[in-house]
Amino acid sequence: MCGIAGIWDLHGRGPEPRLLNRMIQAIRHRGPDDVGIHTEDGVGLAHARLSIIDLAGGHQPMSADNGALWITFNGEIFNYLELRSELVRKGVRFATNSDTEVILQQYRLRGERCVEDFEGQWAFAIWDARQGKLFLSRDRLGVRPLFYATREGRFAFASEIKALLVIPEISRQLNPAALDQIFTFWSSVPPATIFRDVHELPPGSSMTLQDGELKTYRYWQPDYVEEPMSEDQAGERLMVLLEDAVRLRLRANVPVGTYVSGGLDSAIVTALVRRITSGPLQAFSISFDDPEFDEASYQEELSRSLELERHEIRCSPHMIGQVFPETVWHAERPILRTAPAPLYLLAKLVRDNNYKVVLTGEGSDEMFGGYDIFKEAKIRAYWASRLDSTRRPKLLERLYPYLPKLQLQSPTYLKSFFRVSAEEAADPFFSHLPRWELTSKLKAFFSDTIKDELKSNSSKSQLELSLPVSFFGWDAFRRAQYLESLLLMPGYILSAQGDRMAMAHGVEARFPFLDSRVVRLANSLPVPLKMKVLNEKYILKQCARGLIPESIRKRHKQPYRAPEAASFLSKASGLEYVDELLNPEHVRKSGIFNPTAVQNLIAKFRRGQAIGIKDNMAFLGILSTQLVVHQFINRQESYNATRIA
Repeated sequence: MCGIAGIWDLHGRGPEPRLLNRMIQAIRHRGPDDVGIHTEDGVGLAHARLSIIDLAGGHQPMSADNGALWITFNGEIFNYLELRSELVRKGVRFATNSDTEVILQQYRLRGERCVEDFEGQWAFAIWDARQGKLFLSRDRLGVRPLFYATREGRFAFASEIKALLVIPEISRQLNPAALDQIFTFWSSVPPATIFRDVHELPPGSSMTLQDGELKTYRYWQPDYVEEPMSEDQAGERLMVLLEDAVRLRLRANVPVGTYVSGGLDSAIVTALVRRITSGPLQAFSISFDDPEFDEASYQEELSRSLELERHEIRCSPHMIGQVFPETVWHAERPILRTAPAPLYLLAKLVRDNNYKVVLTGEGSDEMFGGYDIFKEAKIRAYWASRLDSTRRPKLLERLYPYLPKLQLQSPTYLKSFFRVSAEEAADPFFSHLPRWELTSKLKAFFSDTIKDELKSNSSKSQLELSLPVSFFGWDAFRRAQYLESLLLMPGYILSAQGDRMAMAHGVEARFPFLDSRVVRLANSLPVPLKMKVLNEKYILKQCARGLIPESIRKRHKQPYRAPEAASFLSKASGLEYVDELLNPEHVRKSGIFNPTAVQNLIAKFRRGQAIGIKDNMAFLGILSTQLVVHQFINRQESYNATRIA
């Protein structure tokens, strides 16, 4: 992985190398091994390199076709060796052994359609001097980020927003519509970002800038066309594809490790790495002091079974509070959970052990129906015709055995969870309504100014208008899958928890479950092979027989979670920045939240009366938004994690 940036001055003025250097230095953490800049004819490309493939020959920006093509590329094309062989047979000569040059040569022959041939994770920009065109593209599922802005005749792009904010013309003003999306869906919806002037290229999309015209289009989007197949056929095909996806993602000129969470997905990936490779295998894990969140016993069991050399970061609530400002700095957006913070610490552990690459299990839940939201929707729909049943609230306890405090939820909440009207059951967003309605309640903390600005804004209605026509013909399960793949996965799982936390320490995460062939197969499976009654990821569990310990294969899905508001508000925390950013004066100055409502929430926590997801998300959403305002709007320089003022 790397960091990329660039400018095209549409008035023909050459971008200053000093400005390009400032942009790339702002994201140097993404590529600590090398820096490069190229300028010509009003166009400038910059690159910060994390050297993983072709360590000696992969310097960027890279050129081809006698300098007619230039590229700055963040990512990996895992099938580059196969593509390279095809290109050599067609007479193409290569100057390097890098996947970067394969992109350039494939573009030279196939133009913008080259991305259809890539198996990988990417964000890149190609300057095509022959056509006077800038071509940008982002991978199918949004593993790697790409942001852009157009101001005063300048088009600029970068891997992270902080590189764009270096440009004086780009405003640091917050975007209330994106704030509304985050406080509904947990993430903003591309092209919107938390900053008015900055936009995000959606996953599966490409963009061209030519003759002053900016065009964005989708070259790929998921579809769900069921292919009849038996359980045995599906399992055999899935394991063949998964093993090859892992094999491709082991390609590197540096050692590759794995993340081990204690769950099914990372266990399968790690077991396949063990099957494919020989010699020591390094695995990296998070454990927690609080047993409610800790999965160390399963991590240890897998390590013994597969003979792993496991490295562990034991994460206390205090550690989460300490690194939360850095977490927000790298996430570049408000976040409603603390889960990214331990992953930030985990990536540091990886880098401290001199590793740059890890394979992880993300993507499996979205592709194979692993999240509780799929079971919730199924149960809610089943009970929709039994509105007076007193047994329904008990089902929550069966759904969430990993939440021992569930009984503290009020009977009113439990009843409302299962209250399903005929109108709601027909809603295309049926599966996600409980989550979105719960999160939307946090908007009660917004200031009157923000509420007034959002009066005519409906994030849900805008989302509905953007959906493909085919969405409305899918069944409820596939709609839920699409929404998770469209919103939560790229905007939160792969970004705030994934790319940003890993690349903060120059670590590249690779995701075998997001191999395009695995995704295509998963999308074509009959729904009962994904969820059999309430048994999530059924076909994956069947495939894992004999591959991983039975205790892990059969265990109930436990979502990755971390201690939340308690990480900040204990008397022993000593986190001065929390009190400073949440005091009424700071809150009033930011203009986003109601100071009185914020103080009442904090007092509720201090009294020990705050319980449940809503109070925790409210606290974290407010604190992280205040950090965004402080770090990106009120100041341009960095920060001290323990003291803000």
